[in-house]
Amino acid sequence: MMKRLPSWGHRVAWRATAGRRLLPTFLAGALMAAPVAGQAVPTRLASVPGPLTIDALYRAVDSASPAIRAAQASALAAAARVPGTKRLPDPWIQVATMNRQLPGFALQQPLGMNQVQLTQMLPIPGTGKLGLAGQVAQSRADAELARVGESVWEQRNRAAMAFYDLYRADATLGVMGESLQLLESVSRTVTGMYATGEARQADVLRAQLEIGRMTAEIADMTSMRRRMAARLNAVLDRPANHPTGVPELPAFPDSLPSTDSLTALALTSRGMIQAGADQVRAATAAEELARRELWPDLEIGVIYGQQPMQGGGTDRMLSLMLGASLPIWAGSRQSKMREETVAMRQMAQADLDAMRAETRGRVSELVAGLERARQLYALYRHTLLPQTEATVASARAGYQAGNVDFMTYLDALMTANGYRTEIPRLEAEQGQSLAELEMLTGHPLVAATPEVGTPAPGGAHE
Repeated sequence: MMKRLPSWGHRVAWRATAGRRLLPTFLAGALMAAPVAGQAVPTRLASVPGPLTIDALYRAVDSASPAIRAAQASALAAAARVPGTKRLPDPWIQVATMNRQLPGFALQQPLGMNQVQLTQMLPIPGTGKLGLAGQVAQSRADAELARVGESVWEQRNRAAMAFYDLYRADATLGVMGESLQLLESVSRTVTGMYATGEARQADVLRAQLEIGRMTAEIADMTSMRRRMAARLNAVLDRPANHPTGVPELPAFPDSLPSTDSLTALALTSRGMIQAGADQVRAATAAEELARRELWPDLEIGVIYGQQPMQGGGTDRMLSLMLGASLPIWAGSRQSKMREETVAMRQMAQADLDAMRAETRGRVSELVAGLERARQLYALYRHTLLPQTEATVASARAGYQAGNVDFMTYLDALMTANGYRTEIPRLEAEQGQSLAELEMLTGHPLVAATPEVGTPAPGGAHE
């Protein structure tokens, strides 16, 4: 007998002690109506709309996800800040009147006059403060832009996790539905046999117990499907009970680049790592800018004045002004600013190193898990499942010939159903691993996956 799967621990283990000679003729009809190997699996979801493909899902996520819209708006805001950081501060203009008499408010002679004053703050030429401030802002804007791409892949990955869980739930519910129908048929048969004294009461109770267990498993899987549907709808900003459709499995690639190639691709293309590198550049420029803050800023001004003359006419005057800031608190302000920017640069670099290390490890982990799922899928699909189906066919033929009892046939059939539930689980595991690898590398790996376009204007990576 084939080894039973742990996930199908509730196996039918009935044995009719009266032997096959006690089975009534009507039992054969119930058995022949049971599902056989290769028979189509019902989804039990007739009220759900048509198929849901992964490419359609990704396009819906790209256009509907609030998280992506938020990341795009943040990138636009960061890009809008860049031009202003490269400009001088706005000049000040002042209109003044001096030395007027009270009461009457007339100009006092000879000191009274009207003035217009224009002043402008500017850094000492050659310090490069404006250029460095522009580099800081541009690098931060580039980081926000990179995070948009990361957000797109992250939301796609969230949707894909729910998508493949939905696929697994639907396929598993189909197998469970077949099993429940079979158990109900067997229960009716054994109950009829017990009424005529041809079966034990323990067989009847065991059949009812297995029906209860299978019903509970179906209820649990149905609940899981509702949770996955709600999770998917949340990514798409839709009501939790919005119909999702029946997931349609995409064609997975036959092979993938090597682990080293995928790791290199992830380290150069992942949005989070690009953003981390941009933050390091911003922090480096900010550190250099802080070092130059000790240099004072200059203030230049022009004053134009008018003074009425006693004998008629107007006396016009022009004054020039030059000033500078005095860093008298350099020890507690500019020096501490330097210390802060050094620490911020170290933190940005450490964050980038941590992201790179996490990405390298996760890529290797996913590739190993994907290879495992593929190997098990091939083993189940091409070896174990055909063997169990052959066992089912042999047991069925043996029963019809009177050489095998009914419970042997039923046990073989339930074992085959157990392996059938492993197939969609492994398919879902492959899809989820590929989806996360796409997120880490920032590139499609499944043929149905659409490319990520330019997420938002306002900056570009070299």
